[in-house]
Amino acid sequence: MEYIPRNIEPDIKSRLFSGKAIILYGPRQSGKTTLIKHLCSEFSNDVLWLNGDSLDIREQLESITAAKWKSIIGKKRIVVIDEAQRINEIGIAIKILTDEVAEVQVIASGSSSFDLANKTQEPLTGRKYEYTLLPLSFDEMCKFHGLVEEKRNREQRILFGAYPDIVKHPNDAQRLLSELSGSYLYRDVLTMDGIKYPALLDKIVRALALQIGSEVKTSEVAVLVGADAKTVDKYIDLLEKSFVLFSLPAFNRNLRNEIKKGRKIYFYDTGIRNAVLGNFVPLSSRTDAGGLWENYLIVERLKNNINTPFPPRRFFWRTTDQKEIDYLEETSESLSAWEFKSNSKSEARLPASFIKSYPDAKSGLITPSNYENFLLMP
Repeated sequence: MEYIPRNIEPDIKSRLFSGKAIILYGPRQSGKTTLIKHLCSEFSNDVLWLNGDSLDIREQLESITAAKWKSIIGKKRIVVIDEAQRINEIGIAIKILTDEVAEVQVIASGSSSFDLANKTQEPLTGRKYEYTLLPLSFDEMCKFHGLVEEKRNREQRILFGAYPDIVKHPNDAQRLLSELSGSYLYRDVLTMDGIKYPALLDKIVRALALQIGSEVKTSEVAVLVGADAKTVDKYIDLLEKSFVLFSLPAFNRNLRNEIKKGRKIYFYDTGIRNAVLGNFVPLSSRTDAGGLWENYLIVERLKNNINTPFPPRRFFWRTTDQKEIDYLEETSESLSAWEFKSNSKSEARLPASFIKSYPDAKSGLITPSNYENFLLMP
């Protein structure tokens, strides 16, 4: 399959040679290197590629000077630093290059937002543009091969996800997902300080995979996996920063009985979630189809918003008497609430207590018959 254009590509292209570094975050295998190669294709021999996974590159770039940078770059116009989070003091190295060799464009990518952000945040203040590249989105694939074709692939996407390699090789999806979840899923987490028990990490991910669509209580997960709550919280935090999971907090403003500290946890890719459980059974035979549908819609919506300047804040809503709404978005101007149903014939109404407390909130029901309106970018 030919290259599938990414939605952030035009914006990144417009920032080239503007005097600032471009930092590209995202999970391993999400297409960061492919996107960078496509962006740099018109510059052919003017690009220098440096891979942070290589020991000799890490050694060369640690404690680097402007003079050494110039000797490494030569006459190249673009310097790409892949897996930049592996390099000590990478933020300072990029700052020196950006400040001292202004005519050169730096593009750095990393699969751990925690590591790379910590190493670049302070040195590159005011000197960078940041982007996040997740697996392929519904919108990107509709633009590539059309809405009708992508809607036909709905179950394929929910079961096997949207990593580029999975999309391009659908008949080999299970094997590829097995390799991806086994070789890459925890790679960045396990290189971070303080991770001593890989088996416990796997247990936590499996426990969370079984709870998509439900409120997650750390204390209950801790009992289930045989660990203390602080350890579970720490591992979840690292899994979020490595683009495996993300959280949705509870929304509360007006009602006394709104839960205030709850959260739901979803996977950045439903295929990875199913691979963790080893379950690729068709949706019609599953007991978790509703949770998968919810995860799919929320992460696809996230893909649309993640690179916008002021993305909406995202929540779920629940009260102590079990009234609930699947998904809310809040901006400075509006509040919107949606219910998700995996059956197109389903009907749903927002709880009367929510409508009374938030009379100006927009609302909607999302099912397989109308979900494209929710997922296509405006």
